[in-house]
Amino acid sequence: MRPRKVLYLQTLWRLGLRNVWDVAWYRLRLRLGVHPVQRVRRVLKPGPFFTPPKAAVSALSPPAHWRENARYFGWYEPSLEATGAAPDWHRNPFNDARMANVDVPWWQLSDFDTGIGDIKTVWEASRFDWVLAFAQQAAAGEAGALDRLNQWITDWCGQNPCYQGPNWKCAQEASIRVMHLAVAARLLGQERSSLSSLLALVEAHLARIRPTLAYARAQDNNHGTSEAAALYIGGHWLAQHGLPDGAGHAAVGRRYLEERVQRLVGKDGTFSQYSVNYHRLMLDTLSLVECWRRWLDLPVFSSDYRARAVKAARWLYAMVNPDTGDAPNLGANDGANLLPLTDADYRDYRPSVQIALALFANERGYEVAGLHQNHLAWLGVAEREQPSPPAGPVQLDDGGYAVLRSGPWRAVFRYPRYRFRPSHCDALHVDLWHDGRNVLRDGGSYSYNAEDHWRRYFAGSAAHNTVEFDGRDPMPVLGRFLRGAWLKADAVNCALDGAEAQTAQAAYTDWQSARHFRQVSLGEEGLIVRDAVSGFGEKAVLRWRLIPGDWVLMTDGVQSSEYLLRITADMPIERMALLEGWESRYYLHKNPIPVLEVEVTGPGTIKTLLAAASALQ
Repeated sequence: MRPRKVLYLQTLWRLGLRNVWDVAWYRLRLRLGVHPVQRVRRVLKPGPFFTPPKAAVSALSPPAHWRENARYFGWYEPSLEATGAAPDWHRNPFNDARMANVDVPWWQLSDFDTGIGDIKTVWEASRFDWVLAFAQQAAAGEAGALDRLNQWITDWCGQNPCYQGPNWKCAQEASIRVMHLAVAARLLGQERSSLSSLLALVEAHLARIRPTLAYARAQDNNHGTSEAAALYIGGHWLAQHGLPDGAGHAAVGRRYLEERVQRLVGKDGTFSQYSVNYHRLMLDTLSLVECWRRWLDLPVFSSDYRARAVKAARWLYAMVNPDTGDAPNLGANDGANLLPLTDADYRDYRPSVQIALALFANERGYEVAGLHQNHLAWLGVAEREQPSPPAGPVQLDDGGYAVLRSGPWRAVFRYPRYRFRPSHCDALHVDLWHDGRNVLRDGGSYSYNAEDHWRRYFAGSAAHNTVEFDGRDPMPVLGRFLRGAWLKADAVNCALDGAEAQTAQAAYTDWQSARHFRQVSLGEEGLIVRDAVSGFGEKAVLRWRLIPGDWVLMTDGVQSSEYLLRITADMPIERMALLEGWESRYYLHKNPIPVLEVEVTGPGTIKTLLAAASALQ
């Protein structure tokens, strides 16, 4: 067993010395008060920010959210004031707590010791999703929508003076605001004739974003892609109107985008964060950049950039159920949805896939009519004639995924291939789908600032369909978003073209010598999983996180009216129990689900068979 200090140093090395230096240097300069971002000063111009469109410019129906109800994280919809007044930009709508010290510079505020709970509850309304909704309403000719849009932006600017308070703290949050303002300008036909007040608001955001790009880059996540995109979009927007610094912002944004995409998007399309939802955020960002490039007739990006965008689109296409748009709840999930242009559910990923395939692959991802078509229409992207090939079985080895398909069944097998820091202990997790239903499920994230036991639960082994050794995670927690002893897969082998069944296998040995080998086999009758475990101290617990239903514990597994799950083993099973676990399909929302736990105290192999009940009758 390696000492904790050794683990920490090894992890810093894996993160990259330049990244570690950039983060440390950024924090030190902020603490000393000498960072360039602390010298930026701006005063915003009074509104209005948008003018009326000459006529209704869209025949599409705007989404229902942000009319009578707000919409937070895709699920929480509290009523808006009957007067149409703007929300309190510093209040947590989930508990009515309000942040103190909102009139101090952003760098003096903590992300986590806020006194209100999760700071993302404050940031959510300031991401400006409502700007999109009000602009869509105004573009469709709805009376009062434009006035409300201008009033809310004016109120936001008054309550959030430049670089004061929590809503200026995160440059990615500022970047999302820029992108939403840009889409609103396009929807209203004003991207080439914007008011000076709107341009000043955009410029103030770019002045906040650009000085901290090195810090964003050091995260090796969507902060870098989002902030580069905002500089590219906002910079060209300013340059279009002849404003100084616009071209410089745009050039920096383009350079960072090219570099970030080349580094963070693997050759198989996997994004650095190993997360379905963060993959969508990155992909939507690239799609919006491409739309903006076309709207303003700007030069194309490099061939490598475009090729990786295609791969990223196909990666998400492989994960998404074409009938519902849902996808495995893999990796961290903070509720982000960059382009909520329709009433599609937050967990419907088809709009993002459809537009990305249209823009980068010149294909139509989904034939069936749906809100994903309206999504394209709002952005002025034509449906493509060439259909995408049906999503088939595929191994995405750069990121450590295998997608198996057989008849009505689909399984996603996750194995550890970590070029970047992992956030969840989901090594050898299996996500199983049958006729579009998620039968074996991932736990999600819930909240980044919940009580310690909830954060550890959702990010740990217990919230995934895998084996937990000795009541601990295989990668120890070193910080809120940092784990050590990154796992490395061995014995990887995928056979995805079998006539009777498709198979995938992988193994790992963790830092305390516990070993887990898993083989997954998927055929038309269902799933077979073999788990060989060894090297642990006291116990190994296999968990299967089940779709909610009428499950009943049997002597050799569990059964519902729809499915059978059977367990056999070549060593004694000490305990088999059907317990209550938790899942979070939406940020800050959790609900109970049934979980089968199988506990053994010695090495050996456990075999799991899951099939539809009707197939065995």
